[in-house]
Amino acid sequence: MTVLDPLEPNLDPALAALADAVLIPPFPGLTAPRWLLRALSRGLAGVTLFGSNVTGDTSSLTATLRAAASLEPVIAIDEEGGDVTRVAYAAGSPYPGNAALGAVDDVALTRSVYSAIGADLARLGINVDLAPCADVLAPGGSPVVGTRSFGAAPALVARHAAAAVSGLQAAGVAACAKHFPGHGAAGEDSHRSLATVAGTLDDVRRRDLPPFAAAIAAGSVAIMPGHLRVPELTGALPATLSPAAVTGLLRGELGFDGVVICDALEMKAASAAFGIPEAAVLAVLAGVDLLCLGRDTDEAMYHAVRAALAGAVTAGRLDGARLEEAAHRVAGLRGRLAGYRASGSGSGSGSGAAFRTGAGDSGGAGAGPGVGLTAARRALRRSGPAPGALAGPLVVELEPAENIAAGRFTWGFEPWAATLRVDPGGSQDGSAVDLVLRASAGRALVLAVRDGRAVAGLLGAVLAARPDTVVVEMGVPAWVPPPGTAYLATYGASRVCAQAAAEALGLVPQAG
Repeated sequence: MTVLDPLEPNLDPALAALADAVLIPPFPGLTAPRWLLRALSRGLAGVTLFGSNVTGDTSSLTATLRAAASLEPVIAIDEEGGDVTRVAYAAGSPYPGNAALGAVDDVALTRSVYSAIGADLARLGINVDLAPCADVLAPGGSPVVGTRSFGAAPALVARHAAAAVSGLQAAGVAACAKHFPGHGAAGEDSHRSLATVAGTLDDVRRRDLPPFAAAIAAGSVAIMPGHLRVPELTGALPATLSPAAVTGLLRGELGFDGVVICDALEMKAASAAFGIPEAAVLAVLAGVDLLCLGRDTDEAMYHAVRAALAGAVTAGRLDGARLEEAAHRVAGLRGRLAGYRASGSGSGSGSGAAFRTGAGDSGGAGAGPGVGLTAARRALRRSGPAPGALAGPLVVELEPAENIAAGRFTWGFEPWAATLRVDPGGSQDGSAVDLVLRASAGRALVLAVRDGRAVAGLLGAVLAARPDTVVVEMGVPAWVPPPGTAYLATYGASRVCAQAAAEALGLVPQAG
């Protein structure tokens, strides 16, 4: 057999080509490495971009990727708006996330926000958005999903998931609803361990599946299964690696015939038990079409996964027809993306419809400037006494534990007020409570949190000493403030959510 690469001796060329056709690996930095460009030239399906790839001239980067490929490559990114942003993580997203949109509950607004996100991505040359999050948030709020969910009611999440799909795809960017069959009732973080969905399979059907059915009806080009265990359905496996979940429930029961894109295979829920190459084989066996490897995988892992897929076919573990089926679906997606881009609509300025959209969607692309801030203002909720004029205010921001999906993105009030970032676990100068009280002595105090439940003790102690404190919840508003507390809930920590709160507190004049 022909030796294609020293990292993969004796790899059959035909099987290697099929493996390439179902892979969208990452790469480091702002420019495409030579190995990636060579892989694109021989048929690699595309790439997954992360925040570290898009802080430079992203349009030139994506043009380089396209030039290397013979067919429009998949150029995918996680751009949910709100707390999960790759394009704007350095400055904070100009759009609120799903929790804020669900709080407003205006499907036309959700469609407009996602159309604007899609137009932004299309201008950068990105053609697949690994969004929206269609998870129904469990009562009390899963800290893993949090503000990424539209809410706790299946019907509400369903109508907004459909609107998000329609908005993205009207702008020329393929949507990928996630995390099937639903992450909102799983308390564990699947980045760290296998997450188990609470309840029975009937509970999952009633609670978690309606948003995915709605996304499919709205024409979602792709669906992403999560690394989620539903014992009655998947046994000990995550849904990503379960034929019962992907082929049985998603394709059979829900009738989805589009592209199934797996969540990153480096996540511990998939890789810890099997390793990434074997998880890739199991995912394709389960019915997954397109494999996302994860941000921290490298060229060697790409070659290892490619070799594992080809080897599984040679060994008879993986039917070559299944790999061909996956490659055929991905090729179909790439053809559709190419056709829409050629029409001019992929720039966000065209008038054609890139993808089938659901009933009631206007198919219009884009939204006026400021739609993100408008949405954030409409989402803002207040309770308790009005804070009045704040004298020499200090905004103390309590930094939460990192959510791996969101990463360390920019958040807070720094552009509009004096701020102090505090580790709620304590500081070198004493307890966090003492630090907050000393720093705010003689000043109006605004306390910004991203999950009041996680710092309830600190909040109680500060409010006991300073009942005039204004609390701004920038996460899911599951913590209930004491009576008489001036309280604002933004339903997210994106830049526009902070600006809406700053305007409401009189820290900055309302513009526009």
